Amino acid sequence: MKIRHPEKIKNPINPIKKKPSWIRSKITNSQNFFLTKTILNENNLHTVCQEANCPNITDCWSKRHATFMIMGDTCTRACAFCDVKTGKPNPIDIFEPIKIAQATKKLNLKHVVVTSVDRDDLKDGGAHHFCNVINEIRKLNKGTTIEVLTPDFLRKGNSYKKVVNSNPDVFNHNIETVPSLYLKVRPGSRYFASLDLLKSVKKINKKIFTKSGIMLGLGESKDEILQVMDDLISANVDFLTIGQYLQPSVKHYPLQRYVHPDEFEELKIIAESKGFLIVASSPLTRSSYHADEDFKKMKNLRDGQLKCHQLQ
Repeated sequence: MKIRHPEKIKNPINPIKKKPSWIRSKITNSQNFFLTKTILNENNLHTVCQEANCPNITDCWSKRHATFMIMGDTCTRACAFCDVKTGKPNPIDIFEPIKIAQATKKLNLKHVVVTSVDRDDLKDGGAHHFCNVINEIRKLNKGTTIEVLTPDFLRKGNSYKKVVNSNPDVFNHNIETVPSLYLKVRPGSRYFASLDLLKSVKKINKKIFTKSGIMLGLGESKDEILQVMDDLISANVDFLTIGQYLQPSVKHYPLQRYVHPDEFEELKIIAESKGFLIVASSPLTRSSYHADEDFKKMKNLRDGQLKCHQLQ
């Protein structure tokens, strides 16, 4: 009989490092927080805030902001950094677009963010469903701007064009990490396919803002981060988000280090100098965190640039 060493039983695979003092989140309005939760539960809707265990959920929900996650709560991929469950998804809820449009109205959202799990089981990767959601939101919420955070639609041909042709105000797809870590961190995706998606969106419709994000603390070097910035600028990406990777559990990809806020500020300055319209860079920065405020800034900056060109 083989005897298991007691220390090996006690020690987790990837121990979670204690969070530093600068990573904190709090409820600013508990009444709004529970109102947001009630509206989402009543409509049986999923949010990335809950499914991905976002550290900003209390702050966002306290402001009645939520990022809708469509096509279920089960992803067909198994990214090593993500807390969304993996497995065989349920059939798509055909009433989901209407439910999201109604929830958007109840929450009085002026800027709504819609993301999804990866649905590699679907012929178009869920692109048609994204279109339905966008269309239904617009029917009930005339003045609301729409931001989509999409999968990469890998091996789905031109299906992504359906989403682009639905004219979201912002098309976001996260690059997530540096190329050298892709096989370990994001094995079901391909770095250059994600870059090509972002570049293609801009080619089809220059008026759509494009956006992407990267996590730090996975073992990337500074030179690699700067190269990702250059690649995204070459793909004409307007908005970059840089945030801290927070290891969800002992079974997820091991956190290498917590990046100090000063480093995030330095990267923000560098990214802005490279030409991004907007850069959000901090330990708690996430793709949809303060997305409404950042969209206004981005639009004002571009409008200002257009006026300058017209005057010249």
